Amino acid sequence: MNTTDTQPLSGVKVIDFTQVMLGPCCTQVLADYGADVIKIERPGAGDLSRTSIADDPDGMNNPVFRSLNRNKRSIALDLRKDEAKEVIYDLVRNADVVVNNFRAGVMERMGFGYDKLSEINPRIICAFGSGFGPSGPLSHKGGQDILAQALSGVMARRADASTPMTIYPTALADYSAGMHLVQAILLALLQRGKTGRGQAVSVSLFESMLAMQMQEAAMWLQRKKELNWGAFPLTGAFETTDGALVMVGAFKVNPLKDISAALGMPDLSQEERFSTFARQMENKAELHRMFREKFSSGTTEHWLAKLEEQDILCSPVLSLADALDHGQTAENGSVIEIEGARAPMQLMGTPLTMSGDAFQVRRAPPDLGADGADVLREAGYSPEKIDALLAAGILTGERRGEAA
Repeated sequence: MNTTDTQPLSGVKVIDFTQVMLGPCCTQVLADYGADVIKIERPGAGDLSRTSIADDPDGMNNPVFRSLNRNKRSIALDLRKDEAKEVIYDLVRNADVVVNNFRAGVMERMGFGYDKLSEINPRIICAFGSGFGPSGPLSHKGGQDILAQALSGVMARRADASTPMTIYPTALADYSAGMHLVQAILLALLQRGKTGRGQAVSVSLFESMLAMQMQEAAMWLQRKKELNWGAFPLTGAFETTDGALVMVGAFKVNPLKDISAALGMPDLSQEERFSTFARQMENKAELHRMFREKFSSGTTEHWLAKLEEQDILCSPVLSLADALDHGQTAENGSVIEIEGARAPMQLMGTPLTMSGDAFQVRRAPPDLGADGADVLREAGYSPEKIDALLAAGILTGERRGEAA
């Protein structure tokens, strides 16, 4: 395998049953930093994200799948057959981590629960990402990002109570839970270094979305008061003649005075109806009406310059296309280009900056089952055994490497 011993997770082997986003974004982080991630997929179908967007008929070039699965190897196994289960057990013997994001109880019914796998390998770490947790009244439900937004209270909290409820269009719960699962795995690896034993770890979309609201939850639990940073009276998104901007009037003694100066208005903080934060909240609708009227009279660039002269936090509202093309994105190296089997592709890289050479792209996102024979050869399977598994349809893919 093309890796270096200097990467933080080199030498760590991960058996990856995950699909869609929560699990794959977790295991991609592990793979990006050196882990050997072996992706277990269904023959003929693979990870649901290969075909969840109507983009690529054979599921090999789908940008959604590609965004989540670089640096991994794919093996396609028919896990309905006992011989395929024995393959998994053989892989687990020399693995460090097994990751899944099925519904609660699925891995146990398949014969791959922590109790079973820890008998085979006491050092194994079984990591489970679910919708709502391994037990409890919601554990039976399929996990999905939008459901977690709704059930966690996130969807009900809006910056403007008069606007209709809406779905946040980026998979916030999937990503946050995936990153929490990375943390759990890394902590378990560190603890195993002290105890010599693995353990079961889990996270859920629901818990991650609740944890993200730690400030708001503390305010409610301790004071029974709502905290909503987006609803503060001097914060908002406002249209201009050629776009939109956001303004955050905070971290100053009297931000409304400085906002008034930026907008060329008399000091609104001197008016009794806007004289305190409480009065500003009471009269937020009128305050924002005045802001909208002013901002709509000039360009985004004009008003950003005026606000920045007064040291008011502000930003243009960019499209994703504009954000990807921004100079800061280029400076940070956020977008990477890698070679694929068919053509080069651009993907988001890592948001982490480390002075050591920790992040590496070693492999393009794999074709379905492309690495099965190589994985089994490394696990000690003979060419004849690999041929037999291929012939029986237990393993699908092509012979490669020394096994060819």
